[in-house]
Amino acid sequence: MHVLFIVDPLPGLKAYKDTSVAMMRALVARGHSLSVALQGDLYVIDGAVRTAAVPVSLVPGADLHGHAWWEEGASGDFPLTAFDAVLMRKDPPFDMEYVYATHLLERAEAQGARVFNSGAAIRNHPEKLAIAEFPHLTVPTLVTRDLDRLKAFHAEHHDVIVKPLDGMGGTGIFRLAPAERNLNAILETLTDDGHRSIMAQRYIPEILQGDKRVLLIAGEPVPYCLARIPQAGETRGNLAAGGRGEARPLSGRDLAIARELGPTLAARGLLLVGLDVIGDYVTEINVTSPTTFCEITEQTGFDVGAMFAQALERAVAGPEAAIA
Repeated sequence: MHVLFIVDPLPGLKAYKDTSVAMMRALVARGHSLSVALQGDLYVIDGAVRTAAVPVSLVPGADLHGHAWWEEGASGDFPLTAFDAVLMRKDPPFDMEYVYATHLLERAEAQGARVFNSGAAIRNHPEKLAIAEFPHLTVPTLVTRDLDRLKAFHAEHHDVIVKPLDGMGGTGIFRLAPAERNLNAILETLTDDGHRSIMAQRYIPEILQGDKRVLLIAGEPVPYCLARIPQAGETRGNLAAGGRGEARPLSGRDLAIARELGPTLAARGLLLVGLDVIGDYVTEINVTSPTTFCEITEQTGFDVGAMFAQALERAVAGPEAAIA
C-alpha cells in the first residue's frame, strides 16, 4: 500500500513517542510506502480533491529523539485517490480550517479515496460532545453557555469539572469545589460571559487512579490501556499537563465499555478511537488523532502499531478479500 499521512510538520513531532510515527514504522515494517502532507496542502479544483505530498522513507536505526529519522523524496501533486489509504492525523485545534478539511476528505471519499478516520465521522463526533449519545456510560453531564444552568448544576452536584469543548491536553480544565470562591469568575471566563458553550461533569474521584485511554482499532479493543495519573495536587491526568502514564490490562468494566461502543463507532468510519475512561465512566471519545501507541507498546510489549497496520490492510482490502 501507499499510505498518505496528513500530519503536522514532521520536524515538530517527538518521534520517540508520537503515535503517527509509530504507525509509519509499523506500516514500513510490513512493506508499505509512505507520503506526508499538511492539512493546508489539501485543495479542490474542478471538483477533484488533490494535495501536494512528499514521499518519505524512514531511516533504519535512527535516533528517534533527533530530527534525522526520515528522508524526503521529490514532492508532487496528486489526487487523493492516488493513495491506497489516507490517514487524517492532524492534531487539534478543531477549528474551521479543520472542519473544511473534513469536508474535502468527505468529497475525496465520494471520488473513491479511502480515508481513515473518515472526514464525516470525525466531523460528526466532536470529542467531548460525542458522549451525549451514550448517557448510560457517563456521569451527569451538562453542555451549555448559560451561567445560571451551570451554577445550578454545580449546586446540585457540589464537586464539578468544567472544560472548554475545543480544548486538548488538559487546557482550560477547572475543578469547582463545593465552596468554590471563584465560581463566577471561572464560569464567566470559560464561557466568555455566556457566549461560548462549555461542558460540566460531576467530579469522578477515581481520577486519582488515572484517566484511562482505551484504544479501539476497527472496533476491537487493544488489551491494554494507558492510565494517565495526575501529579500530586493536580486534577488533570493528561500527559501534556504532567500526568504519569502507566499501562494496565483492561478491567472488566473497560472491556465492557469497549465492546459496547467499538462496533458502533467502527461502522461509522472510525478505524481508530481513543476512549477516555475514569473509574467506570466514559468522559470523552477521541477521534481526531488518538495517541498512546508508544507508551502501551513500550510498557507491555504489545505492538499496538502492528495491530493498527493489520487493521488498515483489512479495511483497504475490503470485505471481499476477507471472504476470499
